[in-house]
Amino acid sequence: MPSYPTGPAGRAAATLAAALAVTLPLFAGAGPAVADDGRPDRDFTIEDPRITESSGLAASRAHPGVYWTHNDSDDGPYVYAVDSRTGKTLATITMRGVGEPRDVEGISIGPDGDLYVGDIGDNLDGTWDHVWIYRFPEPKALRDATVTAVQYDVTYADGARNAEALMVHPKTGRVYIASKNEDGGGLYEGPAKLTTGSANVFRRVGEVPWVTDGAFSPDGTRLVLRSYFSAREYAFEDGRLGEDRSVGAPFQRQAESVTYTADGSALMFGSEGARSEVVRVETEGGPGSGSGSGSGEGSGAPAKGGDRGSAGGTGEGGSGNAALAAAVLVGVAALWLALKRRRK
Repeated sequence: MPSYPTGPAGRAAATLAAALAVTLPLFAGAGPAVADDGRPDRDFTIEDPRITESSGLAASRAHPGVYWTHNDSDDGPYVYAVDSRTGKTLATITMRGVGEPRDVEGISIGPDGDLYVGDIGDNLDGTWDHVWIYRFPEPKALRDATVTAVQYDVTYADGARNAEALMVHPKTGRVYIASKNEDGGGLYEGPAKLTTGSANVFRRVGEVPWVTDGAFSPDGTRLVLRSYFSAREYAFEDGRLGEDRSVGAPFQRQAESVTYTADGSALMFGSEGARSEVVRVETEGGPGSGSGSGSGEGSGAPAKGGDRGSAGGTGEGGSGNAALAAAVLVGVAALWLALKRRRK
């Protein structure tokens, strides 16, 4: 479920989302299609009618071409394994021992092969005194199952936050959370090891823009963070953010998720909504590099009329789509600024 700030800023964000919902279909074409050769890790559509608010993505380490996702809120303790070859759900995992999830926003896989699920959203703009992380081993077999998950309590050293991005470093296993705020959020670092029985305090170690999801590259040297309208990739060393660069994220109606492919050869960008689209964007240096190309091109077969559904699409009519996309962004930016001035 989308969460916007309250008050005038919240109305502005909601207005922008509504504008995009109307205009994006004009240049989104028919959406991404599964590659004809059936290879994994290509553009795909999530076909499961139960998954209408996909808010996080994590590339499986044990099952090539499979992506773990979950709904936002009001769904229950469920995690889904989706096949990128077909868009179909291969397994539904039910977590037990975790209580009733409130607002699940992120998912990541640690170096130990465990799945970490972030119940870290706060639609009340940071009023919950704690949030939760759930953890369980990635299943070796893809079939519906119930698993016992470990639940960790999480607090922030500088007070409650709304957050949508949970990232586990693939080498150290340390957990990071990026908070979400219209004026910019923070990157929070968890303790070296999460523990049960007491709160795990996350401390602010960096400044980030408005973030809806994030992911580490497989080698841990890059961190990508996305928002509703853009994405940035940061060098990451010794637990701190370094030089950053823009990544060519696709235009999506409700831009909610991102992950690297398991080999680091591409980024996969996801969205909320029924039959939501996951779009591949190539990275610059090849497998394992985690360096974004900024090309913005999805890799799936072109949709009808040659459109790929992203601003960087290269099929027939691609330049017209790019111009329309630019016009939309100019319009919504102007609306945003006008509403901000009015609030002030």
